[in-house]
Amino acid sequence: MAVTYELLKVCKQSGARLGRVHTPHGVIETPAFMPVGTQATVKTMSPEELKTMDAHIILSNTYHLFLRPGHDLIGRAGGLHKFMNWDRPILTDSGGFQVFSLSEMRKITEEGVQFRSHLNGDKMFLSPEKAMEIQNALGSDIMMAFDECPPYPAEHAYVKQSLERTTRWAERCLESHARPHDQGLFAIVQGGMYEDLRIQSAKDLTSMDFPGYAIGGLSVGEPKHLMYQALEYTVPLLPTGKPRYLMGVGSPDALLEGSIRGIDMFDCVLPTRIARNGTTMTSEGRLVIRNAKYAEDFGPLDPKCSCYTCTNYSRAYIRHLMKADETFGMRLTTYHNLHFLLQLMRDVRQAITEDRLLDFRDEFFDSYGLRDNDKGF
Repeated sequence: MAVTYELLKVCKQSGARLGRVHTPHGVIETPAFMPVGTQATVKTMSPEELKTMDAHIILSNTYHLFLRPGHDLIGRAGGLHKFMNWDRPILTDSGGFQVFSLSEMRKITEEGVQFRSHLNGDKMFLSPEKAMEIQNALGSDIMMAFDECPPYPAEHAYVKQSLERTTRWAERCLESHARPHDQGLFAIVQGGMYEDLRIQSAKDLTSMDFPGYAIGGLSVGEPKHLMYQALEYTVPLLPTGKPRYLMGVGSPDALLEGSIRGIDMFDCVLPTRIARNGTTMTSEGRLVIRNAKYAEDFGPLDPKCSCYTCTNYSRAYIRHLMKADETFGMRLTTYHNLHFLLQLMRDVRQAITEDRLLDFRDEFFDSYGLRDNDKGF
């Protein structure tokens, strides 16, 4: 297989896994957070900066790259790695989540999904076969099967129908995947908040022997305790010798709780999105740099942080940049937030090595001000 998983250790205290995902473009130390580069770029960051903060892998979006600039163009450029000058692993999602979020602009059939482009209203079509064609042209190390992501809440009958279609689509993705020798294809377990449906989805998909498995349909508006419950009965259904990926999760508390429940890979736009609005993650909790109390604060965003931003710039200066709508301010807050989460995952891996991840979680929550898991970020 193009993508394989190496289990290094299981934390005696928590059951969390320390491992490595091997890909054609390098090794991903897990548990890992993947910065999101939707349109072949992590917003405001250069590939060189991402390497400096030691991001092992980034995620790009099939739907957006399909619409602009087009997968054919990226293929002619030599693939996504060459196109964006990134020589480490890349994961591409299938485009399903974005398409299904266009609830007023799409129609689902067994063949695929008809939708209108959010850019110009043109009629478009995505199917399992098309999603594979696009991702094969992009050349990502890890591809995602085309799936339907049901909303929360949703009736049992609808979610059952949806996951069964997702299973049939997964079979079609396997059949049409043209590059299994150098691209790993992950399936996506669905089932909403229903344990029996998660069991059904996991059983059906694991029988197809994908190189890895994602858990989709979580972090879509449900309370966090329900997400954690779903993980507790879903993760044990997945193969121990393959990567487990929780889609769309990036708050510090959820990264910790997900790792404790056996997740290896996470992604989310949260750290970059909130950074552009002036919200940062620090060792003492959330800090909104636009607030007036930082106007004459000449200390770093986080005194315990060693990132480029905290080493060189003050809260007062960053607040000034954000209030003046200067792009450099957004770059500094984005750099810090990504560094913060990548450092958090390094700390998680170290705590697993030392068999103390539950203790580390409690210490982090006390420092960060998170004592109620549903409070979130």
